[in-house]
Amino acid sequence: MAVMSPRKAAAQRDGQSLHDLLVETAQKMIATHGTAGMTVREIARMAGVADGVLYNHFSDKEELVARALLEHVRTTEAELGDLPVAGEGTLEGNLRRHLEFGLALHAVIVPAFSGLLGQPKVLERFAEISERSGYWRDRLLTYLREERALGRLRPESEVDATAAMLVGYCHASVMAAVFPHTGPLDPPTPDAVVRAALDGIAP
Repeated sequence: MAVMSPRKAAAQRDGQSLHDLLVETAQKMIATHGTAGMTVREIARMAGVADGVLYNHFSDKEELVARALLEHVRTTEAELGDLPVAGEGTLEGNLRRHLEFGLALHAVIVPAFSGLLGQPKVLERFAEISERSGYWRDRLLTYLREERALGRLRPESEVDATAAMLVGYCHASVMAAVFPHTGPLDPPTPDAVVRAALDGIAP
């Protein structure tokens, strides 16, 4: 007797697992509508599967949303292009590129995460499954450490503090755009932030 293969979902590509289809569907929903109000039924409908299929591949909705968020961050970073290589170009130009990258990244991911303020379990799951290496902040810190090792920054440069300042500026700038009442009325420009960073680390 022939074994029946599982029925393929309407949105499923050849060779794509249902697990990956559900993550991709949720990631696309996050990219277009954010995370607020996302339901299992809506994800299943967009993927073209029954509601219960989700629980065959994920322990719960929170795991699926967390994995979709991780994919959202990775996809966004990949779309933003390359970052400077230590030892090449100018310090000012390289830091400006990092800042532009960070601002664009935060503009995409902060609204997605802001919709989860009332869903701490999703954020906990995200922290559990995400691997920090490779994220922009880590790449920025690696770049600064490499520039210091090459002698293009002062040996005593506090590169961790510099990275935290640049990341914090990106976060605050985007938060002020998403929640206008939370930011300064006259924030510094990216050029001013780059100059301030260089004042602390450049020879």
